Amino acid sequence: MATTSSMFLYSLTVSPPSAITQAILGQFAGTKEQQIITASGSRLALHRPDPVQGKISAVFSHDVFGIIRTLAAFRLAGSNKDYIIVGSDSGRITIVEYVPAQNRFNRLHLETFGKSGIRRVIPGQYLAVDPKGRACMIASVEKNKLVYVLNRNAQAELTISSPLEAHRPQTLVFAMVALDVGYENPVFAALEIDYSESDQDPTGQAFEQIEKCLVYYELDLGLNHVVRKWTDIVDRTCNLLFQVPGGADGPSGVLVCGEDNITYRHSNQEAFRVAVPRRRGVTEDPQRKRLITAGVMHKMRGAFFFLLQSEDGDLFKVTLDMVEDDNSQPTGEVKRLKIKYFDTVPIATSLCILKSGFLFVACETGNHHFYQFEKLGDDDEETEFTSESFPADPTEPYAPIYFHPRGAENVNLVEMINSMNPIMDCKVTNLTDDDAPQIYTVCGTGARSTFRTIKHGLEVSEIVESELPSVPSAVWTTKLTRSDEYDAYIILSFSNGTLVLSIGETVEEVTDTGFLSSAPTLAVQQLGEDGLIQVHPKGIRHVRADRRVNEWPAPQHRSIVAATTNERQVAVALSSGEIVYFEIDADGSLAEYEEKREMSGTVTCLSLGQVPEGRVRSQFLAVGCDDSTVRILSLDPDSTLESKSVQALTSAPSALSIMAMADSTSGGSTLYLHIGLYSGVYLRTVLDDITGELSDTRTRFLGPKPAKLFRVSVKGQTAVLALSSRPWLGYTDNQTKAFMLTPLNYVGLEWGWNFSSEQCTEGMVGIQGKNLRIFAIEKLSENLLQESIPLAYTPRRFVRHPDQPYFYVIQSENGVLSPATRNRLLNDKEAVNGDATVLPPDEFGYPRGRGHWASCIQVIDPINAKEVLQRIELEDNEAAVSIATVSFSSQDEEIFLVVGTGKDMVVSPRSSSGGLIHVYRFQDDGKELEFIHKTKVEEPPLAVLGFQGRLLAAIGKDLRLYDLGMKQLLRKAQAQVVPNMIVGLQTQGSRIIASDVQESVTYIVYKFQENRLIPFVDDMLSRWTTCLTMVDYETVAGGDKFGNLWLLRCPEKASEEADEEGSGAHLVHERQYLQGAPNRLNLMCHFFPQDVPTSIHKTQLVAGGRDLLFWSGLQGTLGILVPFVSRDDVDFFQTLEQHLRGEDAPLAGRDHLVYRSYYVPAKGVIDGDLCERYPLLSTDKKQMIAGELDRSVREIERKISDMRTRVAY
Repeated sequence: MATTSSMFLYSLTVSPPSAITQAILGQFAGTKEQQIITASGSRLALHRPDPVQGKISAVFSHDVFGIIRTLAAFRLAGSNKDYIIVGSDSGRITIVEYVPAQNRFNRLHLETFGKSGIRRVIPGQYLAVDPKGRACMIASVEKNKLVYVLNRNAQAELTISSPLEAHRPQTLVFAMVALDVGYENPVFAALEIDYSESDQDPTGQAFEQIEKCLVYYELDLGLNHVVRKWTDIVDRTCNLLFQVPGGADGPSGVLVCGEDNITYRHSNQEAFRVAVPRRRGVTEDPQRKRLITAGVMHKMRGAFFFLLQSEDGDLFKVTLDMVEDDNSQPTGEVKRLKIKYFDTVPIATSLCILKSGFLFVACETGNHHFYQFEKLGDDDEETEFTSESFPADPTEPYAPIYFHPRGAENVNLVEMINSMNPIMDCKVTNLTDDDAPQIYTVCGTGARSTFRTIKHGLEVSEIVESELPSVPSAVWTTKLTRSDEYDAYIILSFSNGTLVLSIGETVEEVTDTGFLSSAPTLAVQQLGEDGLIQVHPKGIRHVRADRRVNEWPAPQHRSIVAATTNERQVAVALSSGEIVYFEIDADGSLAEYEEKREMSGTVTCLSLGQVPEGRVRSQFLAVGCDDSTVRILSLDPDSTLESKSVQALTSAPSALSIMAMADSTSGGSTLYLHIGLYSGVYLRTVLDDITGELSDTRTRFLGPKPAKLFRVSVKGQTAVLALSSRPWLGYTDNQTKAFMLTPLNYVGLEWGWNFSSEQCTEGMVGIQGKNLRIFAIEKLSENLLQESIPLAYTPRRFVRHPDQPYFYVIQSENGVLSPATRNRLLNDKEAVNGDATVLPPDEFGYPRGRGHWASCIQVIDPINAKEVLQRIELEDNEAAVSIATVSFSSQDEEIFLVVGTGKDMVVSPRSSSGGLIHVYRFQDDGKELEFIHKTKVEEPPLAVLGFQGRLLAAIGKDLRLYDLGMKQLLRKAQAQVVPNMIVGLQTQGSRIIASDVQESVTYIVYKFQENRLIPFVDDMLSRWTTCLTMVDYETVAGGDKFGNLWLLRCPEKASEEADEEGSGAHLVHERQYLQGAPNRLNLMCHFFPQDVPTSIHKTQLVAGGRDLLFWSGLQGTLGILVPFVSRDDVDFFQTLEQHLRGEDAPLAGRDHLVYRSYYVPAKGVIDGDLCERYPLLSTDKKQMIAGELDRSVREIERKISDMRTRVAY
């Protein structure tokens, strides 16, 4: 397989994965404040909880280009900073610290111990750290365990020893935890099974008698080796261990959690066991046993407790009672174990309890939750069960215990963090007639699943909207003196006058401000220490603090057409094309510069920058003229109004703004000239603050209206508000310092300005028609907006109505009672197991039942009603598996909705009692569905598709063509086209592409004359296809179960032969190649993005952008593959990627190229996520790479940012 390719794609992540596999808590910044570090796929993210506001915000995220398997936090004794240990697929142990000053992760140690990849004998699956930070144990699923001793050297730097081995062959590890033993030798506990006997015994008897053991490993710090200290048999269903506090805080030991039981074990204590309480309720199965799936231990002064979560999401509070001595002080001996119901939260992968009284729940699916503790459940009505009622011996039976689930009392949800995990299906389409399409996804599982609309934009919170008497043309705010913190006036300019409003408790009109109210205003500014100035077409009014007014009149027969001001300078342009410049002198009055500068055309806009800190004037004046140029004039006393540089534009400039912003290239702040054109294009140019030269221009199309620019401040940084057909905000990204331009999710504004008052310190004021609006931007970290509509069950697939803005979602839930069964149980008079209260399923889940399916079809309107319009439940244990809209030519091209279902399906091993194809007719423009008929088939049809006025259905290995009859569907053609099972169909013309569950894709041609379906090309590699799309007539792009993306192309000759007239007979009798089709597909591109693709589309994401491949991943990833146009770009990015692999090696020690070639060598794809790490490098590394590439640093950064901004966000 040659790695050179004639086709190259650039891979970018639009939205990183949002599934959190693990979350850890610690003081990573070295301050008192606790932070949370989460692992999602290959990304480490740091979150900062804000206890005052009850919010949690993402501070920093880092892609380690490797699979993060496990995380642990540890702290050396006596220090106040936590370090992070990362166990990844690199075969190395990584120790990382967070550097708050630079907001980045810094790698301290990288120790190799094995091969890379996730293998069963290579450590990295389990990680446990001694609570005193002296040692850590990293273990594999089988055989190998390594212990590293952590210490510090004379320079107080962290050191790590060489590994100590604690290997044991033919042993499987199920869980591992470090014991809290105070300052004695560190001890690690593991749940293990020795399978050597059952491996030798073919009868299976040894397997039945196998025993699971709890094993203690002790690290002897004096002798520097590890020994097996103690082992004891535990219940065979045990799956989790939790550390019990030791030393001065508690008895030490572990909690061992198994099916329906929790046991306290320690080498020198008796065992204490309690059962896991089961739910009461008519719809609950009283025999179903629960497992503990997650939990957390929290220490308080002199006490500790556990919160353990069952697989239903119920939290139980577990505590230990100690034996007390004569002085009623607790000894280290345990008396009993107690358990009681606490609350119910969504099923979690990790739970974190913060010292500030919050609970962070990293949910397995759906949004992550952030709760505040109201109370600790000590004095409530819940029954408390103790270990005295249960035998400690794991083999003895006992009576189950029950509780009544109820709404949350102890914790209160304060914030949700958006998470689209898992994305089951996704579509990109433009339903709202915006300039850019929206992304529609179905995600989540069970009753917490949602239909989400995702748009590019920033969230805006509106503070005030008030109607004005007539339509204003502009608005300003101003302070009264330089030292004021907040604005005092809002000034509105109308076509015939000016209105001044004062800002206070209420906003009211004031008349005695000294402003001229009979003329429109062009500019307003607080000047000098305490003056105000108003520029109007006939002159400039300077209002002093004592209300004296100085007027500078415009020369006769001329008026002012443009003005710009800052706190010390004023420049105006006259209708004759002259520029008049003023500066403030020592006594606070305006002094006019004696010469006027004549420009070549009519001046359309001007801009003075802010006066830099410690200077008396801004150095430059930017002048835009209607001859499509921008000139930079010097304001230096020696060369006032001399031209420094000029830039030609594609259209006349409508707005200019000089401002300093943070910059990733220089690392500091840089002066920029922002230019808005009448054509709606926005340009950003670097303005050299010494020579006045303009360089490095970047452009963006904002919309069809002329662009206006305003300087605003958001979240403490200077930003530019750009208004065209919709408002945009240009700001600096906190992490990368790159310039971002994002639309606001708001109405189109005609004018905007900064606004600051006591109620709203960082807001903006704008006008839209007759309305005055005051608004603020809450956060800059998320530039994708999500709106969600709740769904009933786990969504499987969805389709859009061909003409109307409605979507049809099929949902099915395995192991859940259907509504009919639930109602029957609720109405059953002889109900057992308690009361018939119905709990809200989005919090408590649905009642479970083996072998049962609940399934429905929902009609969704995401645009107008933003809700579910209709819900059709499926009866008889059917589950929907596929959906399509099909127009039947036999029914005058009327469009029907076709849904494929399976009956009594068992997922593994796969079986069912048959399948059905339901046909529905659209009523009321698609708002409702009317059932017509259903047709029985042998197996569930996993894919259906409209094809040439008929229906294609994939039933097992067979592909069938159906037409619509009166009572059922009529079979027209059939062929066996794949080896295992068809899971997806695509079509163009008379060509059909079928994807097999494990044997990649097959191209099939339909010959109309012979009425035959003939496969003619298939693939040579097994690919477990999950999604597929046709890029063009010859090429398909798809993804597979192992997280690969690939492009395959049909050989040209085979493609032409298949479409020839009368080639049917020739194709049927052509010789098969290796039991497959006669021809083979060519692999064009291959890439490992590390998420299982669930949908892929060829589409555009921005107005006027190029076609690209947009894919969604199971863990909530949204990504794109952009084709390169020129070979030069390919060479440039390939070289850049090579340099970055060496200079910015992945944090966890994985080789980047090997990582991206996990299953098949990467081919024809350049990793944009790696290239985008270039701006984050240190300055000398950037310059070294720039030297190698023979470009400037700015040029490289511009190319990298253009690759993204031209096609996506």
